Amino acid sequence: MRTARYVAFASFLVVLIGAAPAQGVPAPHVAGAQVALRSYGFYAGPIDGIRGRQTKRAVRAFQRRHGLRADGVVGPRTRAELGRLGRPLFGRRLIRRGMVGWDVSVLQFMLERRGAGPRGIDGFFGPKTNGAVRRFQARRGLVVDGLVGRATRHALTGKAQSREGSNSSRTRGASRAEVRRMLGRWARRYGVNPSLARAVAWMESGFQNHVVSSVGAMGVMQLLPETWSWVETFLIGGTVPRTADGNVRVGVRYLRWQLDQFRGDVRLALAGWYQGARAVRQDGLYADTEEFVRIVRALYGKV
Repeated sequence: MRTARYVAFASFLVVLIGAAPAQGVPAPHVAGAQVALRSYGFYAGPIDGIRGRQTKRAVRAFQRRHGLRADGVVGPRTRAELGRLGRPLFGRRLIRRGMVGWDVSVLQFMLERRGAGPRGIDGFFGPKTNGAVRRFQARRGLVVDGLVGRATRHALTGKAQSREGSNSSRTRGASRAEVRRMLGRWARRYGVNPSLARAVAWMESGFQNHVVSSVGAMGVMQLLPETWSWVETFLIGGTVPRTADGNVRVGVRYLRWQLDQFRGDVRLALAGWYQGARAVRQDGLYADTEEFVRIVRALYGKV
């Protein structure tokens, strides 16, 4: 049985992990950190959204310079020291021309990833970014006003619109027992130990499909939109409904892929899930990855 203290600790970690890149794909908020660090001369690599060795080294160097704990995590104190390029997080305000900030860097990164431009990520919403936003809005059938509010954010992150789901209330209302059954069904389908699938899902969201992180990671398995699209395209070969069951299916299939990458080694597969398979091979396990793996393995068979 889990102790109350352990459950509280695991729940706290869910919050932390929701703000971290949980999959091996570029993460927009990492690009925001890279832009801010570059402005201070601590980062000279590409703005690629990948939390690799160079990015973590830059974060720690910046933290040491500013008398912060050098843990490589860009938390509130580190972002405060980064000044206006360190805040606010994406989704906290209406973004418009003339603004500067972390959220503008994230916006520019997502626009580039979706082929809309603006060719250059600097955290400043100038004419090129304004043009990129308008092009994106036109492609998605949105009001072309150059303002990045809720509708444009949803289109960028892949979050479900309220008008999209007669399924929406059913998805939000999926009980933990229902999610558990979904995990078991898809785990059997893809040859994943159901206990492992449940441990990952509990660690990520506590079996809650309505959870959306500040970087757009969605649902039970906390999948980034980029990861969902990649799994659909390369692993499943078709579109998967944006429902609780679809989220579980895509997440379990991605977990199966990580297991295949590391020949069934659960420790390395979990590290690949959290850190990215390529980064695991290149850099080994980061300290926060080791902690993620340890907690998930401790949950094994208990949820």
